[in-house]
Amino acid sequence: MKLTFPTWLTLGRIALIPVLVAVYYLGGRWSNPGATAVFVLASLTDWLDGWIARRYGLSSRFGAFLDPVADKLMVATALVVTVQHHHTVWMALWASVIIGREIAVSALREWMAEVGQHAKVAVAMIGKVKTVVQMIALGFLLYRDPLLGLPIFLIGEWLLAAAAVLTLWSGFEYLRAAWPALRDEAPEVVDSSK
Repeated sequence: MKLTFPTWLTLGRIALIPVLVAVYYLGGRWSNPGATAVFVLASLTDWLDGWIARRYGLSSRFGAFLDPVADKLMVATALVVTVQHHHTVWMALWASVIIGREIAVSALREWMAEVGQHAKVAVAMIGKVKTVVQMIALGFLLYRDPLLGLPIFLIGEWLLAAAAVLTLWSGFEYLRAAWPALRDEAPEVVDSSK
């Protein structure tokens, strides 16, 4: 299997996950900006690998599989370290909603692909908006400190709440699109060996 440049960028995004964790927990005055920089770099490679793959026809099945996995791993890691640092009920709730939706939608997509209806659960615009809000929120939460007089962490909390609402909305849209296939009852399989 030949790895394309966009796939290498995706692999690089996965490799940045332990770097994010290490920088976040280093402590010191550069820890927060450093972790934020790693997260922003990873987010930019997410946009860049997709753009390059489409622009230059470098899409691959492996890349298409790996890209959403890398995104979910990076987002889940950023959420976990954020909740560990700021463990409130609301922060844990928003993180649980976002991570839970990602697991549910991934399972739904896999099941829809198995029944030959993967196109019905394609990424919608609301999912893209959710991703942008989520990435900005996590960048602010990782940075934590006030910047130019702005309460960056508080803004990040509100944006994460908005991302959680958008997450539920987009998850509902996926479920609504898949509902006809989910509702359709398959005939019961009879085990003839008994």
